[in-house]
Amino acid sequence: MPRPSSTATPLTPLQLLRSSSLPALVQEEIEQLILRGELSVGQRLNESELAVRFGTSRGPVREALRALEECRLVRAEKNRGVFVRDISVAEADEIYDVREVMDELIGARVAAGATRENVTELERMIAEMELATTRGDVKRYHAVNLRFHDRLVELAGNSRLCEIYRLLTKELLLFRLRGLQDGGGLAVSVREHRAVVAAIAIRNAERAGRLLRQHAASSRARMHKAAAVEAGQ
Repeated sequence: MPRPSSTATPLTPLQLLRSSSLPALVQEEIEQLILRGELSVGQRLNESELAVRFGTSRGPVREALRALEECRLVRAEKNRGVFVRDISVAEADEIYDVREVMDELIGARVAAGATRENVTELERMIAEMELATTRGDVKRYHAVNLRFHDRLVELAGNSRLCEIYRLLTKELLLFRLRGLQDGGGLAVSVREHRAVVAAIAIRNAERAGRLLRQHAASSRARMHKAAAVEAGQ
């Protein structure tokens, strides 16, 4: 009778892939919870609870939280834990300074190379946002809004621009949600989106870039209004 081997069975390529990417998958899941507002600003993130939620050990969760700290979505406090990060209005303003310039570039590039299929896809997302607006569903609107802007930067066709834009705007996400809730921006925001897509549809690069930059500036104004409401001013 053959003796059982004392050597562990080597992992298959698929198992290796799943093992190495697990922290990244957990990171993406936690990030989505933050982006959707399901994990609120200042909330403490419990490693054990997240591990149970995702059906994994605490190790991948710990690695995911470390990566999210590098992305500046969470902050770690010694002897206290990890918390969803908040940013000041001044910090957000600095990010908007850069975002407005990038949005103008994105709008122009998308319009210059837009196809009918691209326009149809963007219009479909606007229809979803309009439905969410009618229902007063801020979180649903916010989720589609994120998808809309992420798709725009993808369609711009510049991988480095896409990478930088995503990293930069992640810090604004909670402020953007508050701007929609407290800044009265749902209906206005969807009209701005529709104007941008109309310019893309006729491939007017200058107009699309200008309107997308104006949309970012309006988003900044809504952020300030929301902050004033929150401060009771």
